[in-house]
Amino acid sequence: MARRPYSRHGLNALKARVKVRGLSAIDQRTAEARALLDWRKELLADLGGREIVTAGQLALVDLAARTRLYVDHLDAYLLEQTCGLVNRRRRAVYPVLRERQVLVDSLARLLGQLGLERRQREAPSLSEYIAKKYGRESAGPEESSPQSEDRPTAGSEDPRPHGPESAAPEHRP
Repeated sequence: MARRPYSRHGLNALKARVKVRGLSAIDQRTAEARALLDWRKELLADLGGREIVTAGQLALVDLAARTRLYVDHLDAYLLEQTCGLVNRRRRAVYPVLRERQVLVDSLARLLGQLGLERRQREAPSLSEYIAKKYGRESAGPEESSPQSEDRPTAGSEDPRPHGPESAAPEHRP
């Protein structure tokens, strides 16, 4: 009976966990997981925000985040190898290195489909901003508050002195 080939890099187990539970399958207390989730948020922000992104784009963002997780996992495994990345007996690179390259190509294609340029959110009009910020329709000139007595008007001169001599005097005991 032939031996079953086991992988030591752990990518298959990680893929199975993430396939079932999504990105919540990773331990989010680790710095790597937080960096991955921050990257996903930045990617969504670059696309204009979660409100603007279509369902298809959101699916591509999730796939890109998963693929980046797999690539980062394989990178960590490959960097831990002390014997090198080439099988000297066969004079070939290890298959895990080829699998990593396939994942990197897949990530590049996903990012290309999403677009690599940053998209700006559409800015709200001034009346929409005021309505959202202050809960009013608009603040017309009749609704604006009168200028206070202590503020100078456009044509008047400021009674306060300017310059370094106007600073508060030092208190000396």
